[in-house]
Amino acid sequence: MNFFRAAVLFLLFSIPARSETDDVTNRIHAVEQSMAHLDANLTRQMNELLWVQRLSDIASVDHVRFTGPPPAGTNGLPVAAGSNDVVISALCFLPRKRSQRIPLIVFVHGEIHGNAVSDEDSQVVRELVEQGYGVIAPDYRGSSGYGADFWNLIDYGGLEVEDVEAAREFALQHYPVLDSRRVGIIGWSHGGLIALLAVFAHPQNYQACYAGMPVSDLEERIRIRGKDYEKLLSIPSEAGKSASEEYRRRAPSQNAKKLKTPLLIHANTNDEDVTWREIQKLIAALRAANKPFQYTVYTNAPGGHMFNRLDTNLAHDSRKEIWRFLAKHLRPSIW
Repeated sequence: MNFFRAAVLFLLFSIPARSETDDVTNRIHAVEQSMAHLDANLTRQMNELLWVQRLSDIASVDHVRFTGPPPAGTNGLPVAAGSNDVVISALCFLPRKRSQRIPLIVFVHGEIHGNAVSDEDSQVVRELVEQGYGVIAPDYRGSSGYGADFWNLIDYGGLEVEDVEAAREFALQHYPVLDSRRVGIIGWSHGGLIALLAVFAHPQNYQACYAGMPVSDLEERIRIRGKDYEKLLSIPSEAGKSASEEYRRRAPSQNAKKLKTPLLIHANTNDEDVTWREIQKLIAALRAANKPFQYTVYTNAPGGHMFNRLDTNLAHDSRKEIWRFLAKHLRPSIW
């Protein structure tokens, strides 16, 4: 902490005063933001080392980079093709012991401005690798630990989805052991929203989808969370459309009729982040569209929003339900 305090003071007093009217508060805020992104970058690098430490006994772990689409609103600019594509980083996990061809799981991290966190997700990835899956976990645009520019590229429920799709394509192109006919996608919370939107947009590319406590109704969340939450979304409305119209367009509950992929949903009645009321709208929409899907609602499961990513017996049982569902459609070598 002393290092960061000293660094903040150094950066603050090294900024030359432009005039007596300089806004010192804004300068301090800018320094704090710079330090926050530096801290996030260091945390991410330490996190990647922990991923290797925790899974290298059963998996090869690669840090890879590829490109997603250009930022929203830049496609019309007169630039050379590909020059403004967004660079996406991901972690790839391949079982050390594997059969000739193995299925792929696209693991979509949760949180707005989050990333694939070993403390929360390593047990999930370990259990997948032990069953014989390859896993790719992309840090799509807006993820933390890659600096302010990447952070500000967030496109909630928009081009984030295409970054995840680019991760699927990259994995299949660069790892011949992966079977393109056996691909699943999983995510919790915001990751569940992206997983759902991915299979709605690219149904031919996924043979199974798991959405744990998925964000399902953006208007409902903003109504509950307020304007501060809305600022995090960074969703630009199209010309002539209100922000509410764009929120509806990107809400899974408004896209249920597009479902063609086998789907399992989990919810928890005491979840204070993604409420059961919010997920009910998604379930009602899927039923109204006559879509086949599976879901399980847990009643007051300990852990709330995190209940089935813990180390409790209930969490293990819940994850076994997920693994049974995925195995039915993706046929891993060990189950």
